[in-house]
Amino acid sequence: MPHISDYIDYVATGIEAIGVLIIAGGSIFVLARTLYYSLQGNSVYFKQLRHDLGKVILLGLEILVAGDIIATVSTEPTMQSVLVLAVIVLIRTFLSFSLQVELEGKWPWQKRNG
Repeated sequence: MPHISDYIDYVATGIEAIGVLIIAGGSIFVLARTLYYSLQGNSVYFKQLRHDLGKVILLGLEILVAGDIIATVSTEPTMQSVLVLAVIVLIRTFLSFSLQVELEGKWPWQKRNG
């Protein structure tokens, strides 16, 4: 008889898969759209490509962090599993902040100008 932790593992794996699909699918979409516009003769801006790709990666990272947290909750909380989660969340949070600063030119807690 399956325990609830088995179902939580399935949910966590599903959420992580969605995060990976968002990053992979979104990247392919953004690159294909840029290629399409360049073949149409429209001026393609490298900055817009980087911005759109960064937004896709940010969304995927946020969903991956949620999947990691859910996966950790479903396992027996050992010091090693908590430390692994902490390192993963720190790395992904650092990446998210770095991408957001690069995309928006400001820290997430700074007010918008204008």
